[in-house]
Amino acid sequence: MGLINTWINSIRGVEESDWLMDLPFGTETSARAYLKRMALESVFNFVGRTMSTAKFTLKQNDQKIDSDWDYILNVRPNKSYTAGDFWHKFFYKLLNENEILVILTDDDQLLIADDFVKETYAIFDDRFKQVIVQGYEFKKTFNMSDVIYLQYNNEKLNKITDSLFKDYGELFGRIIEISMRNNQIRAGVSIDTTGTANNENDRQGRLQNYINRLLSSFKNSSVAIFPKVKGVDYEEYTNKVGVTNQSLDELTKMKKSLIDDVARAVGVPSALVHGEMADLESNMKAYRNLCIKPLIKKVQDEFNAKLQTKADYDKGQRVKVSGILVPDILEFATQIDKVVSSGAFIADEVRDATGYDPLPNGEGKELIRTKNYEKVKGGEDKNAEDE
Repeated sequence: MGLINTWINSIRGVEESDWLMDLPFGTETSARAYLKRMALESVFNFVGRTMSTAKFTLKQNDQKIDSDWDYILNVRPNKSYTAGDFWHKFFYKLLNENEILVILTDDDQLLIADDFVKETYAIFDDRFKQVIVQGYEFKKTFNMSDVIYLQYNNEKLNKITDSLFKDYGELFGRIIEISMRNNQIRAGVSIDTTGTANNENDRQGRLQNYINRLLSSFKNSSVAIFPKVKGVDYEEYTNKVGVTNQSLDELTKMKKSLIDDVARAVGVPSALVHGEMADLESNMKAYRNLCIKPLIKKVQDEFNAKLQTKADYDKGQRVKVSGILVPDILEFATQIDKVVSSGAFIADEVRDATGYDPLPNGEGKELIRTKNYEKVKGGEDKNAEDE
């Protein structure tokens, strides 16, 4: 009912009590926030972005060999995704669902399955049926040896997502409600409600509806202006109860705490997710060792098992994953010089560790040892006699 209609009814002699309770008291604000998806998205996308830089190389005896897989894995796995987007989605889904299935189509496209049914066997290949990709269900049954299938096997993460977020969600919602009430603008307007209604039962029902909507207005509206019936004194509710306004810092701390719990379960230093620069070097080292290396190991093992035969493996063929968290060679130039000049490692081994291809013509396979690292022949007199 608008203000014009209110004025017209008042002129016509309609009692205020007959129309007052039908007035709206405020507009509902945004719904309660959901923390679980925010925490998971923050951590899983962080890992996904890191792994999206992966470069796959097929090598034999540490020498790169040409293969059609090079284009599929590093350029365009399928017609819908580039390599970066594909591997981002790949690792995000692996962490989020604890497993992932990738099938190879007849036209050499890698497709990530949205849903599937897995049948396990003791001595035969496991099978995958009812494989669905973007709404399309494949009628074909896929054997384990013909697909890429990884399991993350993080039961701790599943327990967190199943129980912890329920408690945190209720607490977070309660804090938001308190904050809304403490910061809500409330004003009461006393209006004379003398006069009788035609139906007492109907009047009581409308009064109860008025009270319910009044409480709902206080709960959901940032601004609530409500009329008070006769017999109820006017009272200003805004910031008069002596309660300190809820600080947004508590909400921020709670969201940060949830992200910390998820990051800890995945092996990601939470400081990296939050963008903190303190102890960056040590955090990056922990991130590389606790999270990234295990994922690289899983992927390399799966691709080595599925992309080549045992005979190829015996010949030295390997799938190498590189290009992830590549160190700055200028920053580590002194350390690189030490390990090469001392003869501890050859140049190609160092290049492989830093994500670079071997030197051409086998130049990086020569062991180099500088003069000061050569073996001492004896004392000065002995050396002089030899000369």
